[in-house]
Amino acid sequence: MSTINVGQFNLMRVDRKVDFGFYMDDGGEGILLPKRFVPSGLQVGDTISVFVYHDSDNRLIATTQEPFAVVGDIAALKVVAVTQQGAFMDWGLMKDIFVPVSQQLSTMRLGGKYLVKLYIDAQTGRVAATEKIDKQISNEFLTVKEGDKVKIQVYRESEIGYVVIVNQVHQGLVYKNEVFTHLHIGQFIDEAFVKKIREANKLDIGLGKQGVEKLNDDQSIIVKLLRSHGNFLPYHDKSSPDDIYAFFGMSKKAFKMNVGILYKSKLITIEPEGIRLAPVDLTKSEEGDELPIVRNEQPKSTPRPAKPNTPTAYDADDDIQD
Repeated sequence: MSTINVGQFNLMRVDRKVDFGFYMDDGGEGILLPKRFVPSGLQVGDTISVFVYHDSDNRLIATTQEPFAVVGDIAALKVVAVTQQGAFMDWGLMKDIFVPVSQQLSTMRLGGKYLVKLYIDAQTGRVAATEKIDKQISNEFLTVKEGDKVKIQVYRESEIGYVVIVNQVHQGLVYKNEVFTHLHIGQFIDEAFVKKIREANKLDIGLGKQGVEKLNDDQSIIVKLLRSHGNFLPYHDKSSPDDIYAFFGMSKKAFKMNVGILYKSKLITIEPEGIRLAPVDLTKSEEGDELPIVRNEQPKSTPRPAKPNTPTAYDADDDIQD
């Protein structure tokens, strides 16, 4: 009999056609693909990708529907029914997925959304879900190192930040003072990195890109905003973090670092009231982005956007406190 991965997508050959659908070849009696899920033009002998799980009669069944998650995934799912035995959650298929009471951290409520991990129940062989994710992730043996790019998922909020699941296998922490946008439970973030590995393999996670790669992106944003606002912006080291984030989409720390780099590269000048773009020519990078080239001429007076607060002198090399 062919190996079928329950709770996963399987490439299967169409074995035979019946009035109510097609049977997929599993090396035995076959697995039914119901007629309502049959793609147009399907013929006997074709090979297609189908998701395999158990129906209400405990029979394996195939579908071309795409579930919100497969076995091994962690996902935020919504409760659509509650019984004494457990809760049923919508995972994008005709048959809802079951979360036993024993696998709930607290009593699930109807309509609530919870972060769960999909697994194969050892007794029934069915796909089930558990809210006890802590048992499914571990930092005992790390597969990441400092500086690595990672993908994360928001697990829960703590007093100092957001506990996140790193690459689906580890647990990490994003500090609140480094978050400048709303995060919600279950949210996936594709751009993150390991900032630091602390004692007991605890992971500090940073959002976005890091190092030179991040700075280059932020520098480009600052230059483009300067060009679109008459080459001058009234932002400086005394501007509030909220004002800076609202305008530039970056933290005050990142803003100050990048202003310092642009200043040292002679791409901008720093004035008591803000920053000004140095006179430049434009060339194109290999990726097609415009790159500034400094010319030796004096800047002309240009209109300025409204100032966010009282201007003060800016020291590009001062210690960052914010």
